[in-house]
Amino acid sequence: MESSCLDLALEGERLCKAGHYRTGVSFFESAIQVGTEDLQILSAIYSQLGNAYFHQQEYPKALEYHSHDLTLTRTIGDELGEAKASGNLGNTLKLLGRFDEAGVCCQRHLDITRAMYDRVGQARALYNFGNVYHAKGKSICWIRAEPGEFPEDARTALKKATQFYEANLSLVQEMGDGASQGRTYGNLGNTYYLLGDFEKAVSAHEKRLLIAKEFGDKSAERRGHCNLGNAHIFLGQFDVAAGHYKRTLQLARQLKDRAVEAQACYSLGNTCTLLQDYERAIDYHLKHLLIAQDLEDRVGEGRACWSLGNAHTALGNHEQAMHFAEKHLEIAKEVNFYTFPICDSGSRDTLGEDGFFDLLSRFQGSRMDDQRCSLLERQSSVPVSTSPWSTLPVAKKKCHLAGEVPSWDQGHFLELMACSQGCRPDDQRVSESHFPGFRLSNSSPPPTLSTSKPEQANGNDFFAMLMKCQGSRLDDQRCAAPPPAARGLTVPDEDFLSLILRS
Repeated sequence: MESSCLDLALEGERLCKAGHYRTGVSFFESAIQVGTEDLQILSAIYSQLGNAYFHQQEYPKALEYHSHDLTLTRTIGDELGEAKASGNLGNTLKLLGRFDEAGVCCQRHLDITRAMYDRVGQARALYNFGNVYHAKGKSICWIRAEPGEFPEDARTALKKATQFYEANLSLVQEMGDGASQGRTYGNLGNTYYLLGDFEKAVSAHEKRLLIAKEFGDKSAERRGHCNLGNAHIFLGQFDVAAGHYKRTLQLARQLKDRAVEAQACYSLGNTCTLLQDYERAIDYHLKHLLIAQDLEDRVGEGRACWSLGNAHTALGNHEQAMHFAEKHLEIAKEVNFYTFPICDSGSRDTLGEDGFFDLLSRFQGSRMDDQRCSLLERQSSVPVSTSPWSTLPVAKKKCHLAGEVPSWDQGHFLELMACSQGCRPDDQRVSESHFPGFRLSNSSPPPTLSTSKPEQANGNDFFAMLMKCQGSRLDDQRCAAPPPAARGLTVPDEDFLSLILRS
């Protein structure tokens, strides 16, 4: 049985909403093969398909469909759609490391929402803009960079990120949007941290922590304590840092996240080393070691052995120190990661703060937790020639739509369609070759997927869900962290390896 374009789009939407992105993509692609004369439906499909590819980390494909959506919304004069497409395109370009182009898209998103007096859209555009500069700054100082000592161009980008985050905070505070405030405080704290302003970083993360507790968000609370511990380390407040790491450990256990539990033990062990409480440091490192072994994390296991060797050396337990040092060397050769100097069993050097700060700054500078905008090290294969705006057609007339999330009742839908079609001059109509899935005839649609029966077509539900998803989408507006080399599940991003090593 043949299905209509909208039937297939609805099924694709349902599958993506349930997290089945790959199958959802197949339905959206089939919807495009069937085609439709309705440019509003086609725009919605492009947007959803771009988001689905984004979730699958197929960023060039996401870029392709968000670009189609942007061109189409500009062609039909849909300013609200153009704003959302610009935001989506900017986020995708950011993932691909094309920060200048991403900034152009974010600026367009911001300009449209300001012109429409859309405060929700403005806040989202400002947040995205901050993420772009945040990622740009991090990309410049990716390797062996110390917070507060980055190149001037990196600091300039990070300072611009704080300005956009602060502007976003002003809006979301006025609107009483607590969840958005928490997210922005987290990013703001991380940006201040990179700039070396640890006092402001602590202030922002403390506010983020309060909001997380207010909303009962244990994961965000755990991240907040971890970030506070990191900042207090740089302030030399090791006891305070240890308190935050202990709370991180408690929350990780509540969340039943063994990898994060091991990371917290690792951080606590090294913080106890700074406090010269070597017995307790050994206890935490042993806990880290056991979890690393359970999770078959050889990198984490090796680093736990390295830390245990140093702690036993400090206590004069030379046989145990040699045992762990040899185990560390064995694992290091196996997994081919850098082996730190092994303590000699006649050696009684205590571990000082200089090395601790050195490694903390190096690894913290590249740390990307789930509160940060991120950067993939690989670059896009899509060629860059011109700005994404340079070749886009501009509608002679615009349909001005009010509000971020319109109510998609039948009357409003027909009114929007009439407005969109009425303001599109004939000479701006596009051919099928410009937009995949655009057709001028309803005759003989090609056969489509039959793996499951699509839901009853309901244009109202489709658009309502589209606007809801686009209006509140967070994950699509973030980036995933690049996988660091030779790092295990149980070793935190804020790796302490040479933080406790005196050169």
